[in-house]
Amino acid sequence: MSSNNSVTVQILDKEYSIICPQEERSNLVSAARYLDGKMREIRSSGKVIGADRIAVMAALNITHDLLHNQERSEVQASGSTREQVRDLLERVDLVLATDTDVTKG
Repeated sequence: MSSNNSVTVQILDKEYSIICPQEERSNLVSAARYLDGKMREIRSSGKVIGADRIAVMAALNITHDLLHNQERSEVQASGSTREQVRDLLERVDLVLATDTDVTKG
């Protein structure tokens, strides 16, 4: 592959050249900045020493956040579905009540 597909990012004071499609470059740079920020937070806490350990902790934290957000989205979607079903049931009840009133009259 040509060097035109290569992007250089800096994470925790180290440079990494990564080959990626042109349309994914900005996403890759954003991801690298985000990771760099998380790793710097962990390093500055002083609780974790060593780049490898910092990287693993950052990966675990990011993964935890991702999974938590997915679960929250699923719960919200589930709640929205319940509301839609409730609304449909109310409409059906209304139509049935109106239909019953017409057949009685």
